[in-house]
Amino acid sequence: MANLGLLIIRLVVGITFIGHGCQKLFGWFGGAGVSNTGEWLESIGIKPGGKIWAVLAGSFELVGGILFAAGEFTSLGAILIIIIMIDAIVTVHGRNGYWLTNNGFEYNMVLIAVTAGVALVGPGDYVLIYRP
Repeated sequence: MANLGLLIIRLVVGITFIGHGCQKLFGWFGGAGVSNTGEWLESIGIKPGGKIWAVLAGSFELVGGILFAAGEFTSLGAILIIIIMIDAIVTVHGRNGYWLTNNGFEYNMVLIAVTAGVALVGPGDYVLIYRP
């Protein structure tokens, strides 16, 4: 059952980050795309090069999500996700305190804990490439 539990966690978290990456990079799923995400990043003080940071953030989310969901190089995927979540805390949510009701970093911290936990215990047996 532990392997099934790890698979569920990896798929939900990984696919969520794949979606967020696609929002930033391609404007899919109601996302802003690179230009608008870059403008928003600059508006919150991440200058210069908001578009460059948008591409980096979107790429970390997309690649991290793919690796995490697939169970391949899970630790690297987790690290990419954790970097993005720490960045979100530092640049946006940290000043609002912990609780999500105040736009705080509660959700970011949960995602850091979940991805770090899976990276520490491993992806389980249900991975993209089976290794007996």
